[in-house]
Amino acid sequence: MANIKSAKKRILVTEKKELQNKMVISEMKTAIKKFNAAIEKGDKESAAILFPAAISIIDSTCAKGSIHKNNADRKKSALAKKYNAFQNA
Repeated sequence: MANIKSAKKRILVTEKKELQNKMVISEMKTAIKKFNAAIEKGDKESAAILFPAAISIIDSTCAKGSIHKNNADRKKSALAKKYNAFQNA
């Protein structure tokens, strides 16, 4: 356990930031899972609605600094690839 006041404060701030990051990342993962579920079901209308929503949530997660830009780009690329293959099938 930290003895210095600034170190104690850093611990509290880090815990708070960690919870915020977990919340945002969880929201992103949920959006991706919903999109993937719509693709699995073959529901084109839901997929068309959930795709831009998932992309938007991934972008906001990246903007908040919870994930790296390259990670966000990789996730968006994978979703776009799935979506395009689904639309053309």
